[in-house]
Amino acid sequence: MSSSTSRVGSENVVGKQFDRCLADTIVKVGIGFSVGVVGSVLLFKRRQWPIMLSTGFGAGFAINDCDRQFNPARVPGTRIVQSDKIPQPQ
Repeated sequence: MSSSTSRVGSENVVGKQFDRCLADTIVKVGIGFSVGVVGSVLLFKRRQWPIMLSTGFGAGFAINDCDRQFNPARVPGTRIVQSDKIPQPQ
């Protein structure tokens, strides 16, 4: 007997968020590294600083997105409303 409203444990929700965050971090750091390598080879005579800078930018964007995902109150324009103050449809 399956019910239409299945409950999901909080550890599963946090696990999914963590997995999504980890995947996002890997992608953004990889893109930053790739952009740094291309910029280093084409523009900066194979210097190392463009690679480190763009990898750091990718990691920073990933950390910021993970922070917003785990703590939605930090998203600008988001308001947290208590459940007893939500108007009920009539």
